[in-house]
Amino acid sequence: MALVTTKEMFAKALKSDYAIGAFNVNNMEIIQGIVDAAIEERSALILQVSAGARKYAKPAYLLKLVEAAILDTGLDIALHLDHGENFDICKKCVDDGFTSVMIDGSKHPFEENIRITREVVEYAHAHGVVVEAELGRLAGVEDAVNVDARSATFTDPDEAVEFVERTGVDSLAIAIGTSHGAYKFKGEPYLDFERLKTIHSLLPDTPLVLHGASTVLKEFVDKCNQYGGDVAGAQGVPEEMIREAAKYGICKVNIDTDLRLAMTAEVRKYLAENPGDFDPRKYLGPAREAIQGMVQHKIKDVLNASGSLDK
Repeated sequence: MALVTTKEMFAKALKSDYAIGAFNVNNMEIIQGIVDAAIEERSALILQVSAGARKYAKPAYLLKLVEAAILDTGLDIALHLDHGENFDICKKCVDDGFTSVMIDGSKHPFEENIRITREVVEYAHAHGVVVEAELGRLAGVEDAVNVDARSATFTDPDEAVEFVERTGVDSLAIAIGTSHGAYKFKGEPYLDFERLKTIHSLLPDTPLVLHGASTVLKEFVDKCNQYGGDVAGAQGVPEEMIREAAKYGICKVNIDTDLRLAMTAEVRKYLAENPGDFDPRKYLGPAREAIQGMVQHKIKDVLNASGSLDK
């Protein structure tokens, strides 16, 4: 039982047709719900922390909560920085004990993205930490990430090969049509599977990452709306598309929006039905259970990762 890197779990996933869930965490209940789901499904697990989560909960608290989860369950967990915006924040997380960091230089020109990523890779690898980078840009909004559709560009396969070779990065987040946040498609949801297949064929040994991959489950959207929310019309990536992507090198699938919706739906429901109750345990408990159930569904039915700990 330990904090581990993603190297071994990705190596196994590359040889199979499943992906590892990377779930964003912000507090104790979210961590507990996710970890309990991973135990039930015997799944490898990545817990990731965004810039917003670091600001809200403070890095020391999140790190100790993850360490407590490992101590309590005996589960090996990879702790990942999601969307590190520069070298300094990546260095800080490496020094704090994270086992994986993402440097997101996708907003920069190609050569600058390579330079920044290479700098992070050199420091992280010297400390036994793995690095994820991003090439191409996703539309949508998530914490500090805000890219409109006009600025979003799909990943160029040839550039992906050059980028990996010149940076030495361990995994690569690619843009093939997903979007951050609970967004509304213009027309039918679309993932460029031919582009994904080409990138995977050119980089067969490089784990690929899918960001913006929440499916925005109707169950939680409807419940949020029923109890005072306003997320009507929100939709994400169809689950069958995520399952298909895992066949072509996608080893890590990021999930955040579905966690927020599951938790918020249960909190709203409880408070609407019990307006005189002010005990946080009464509404955070059901929220934790909703997260566990949703994550188990993701692991088993979407990511095909049940039993991955034993493979």
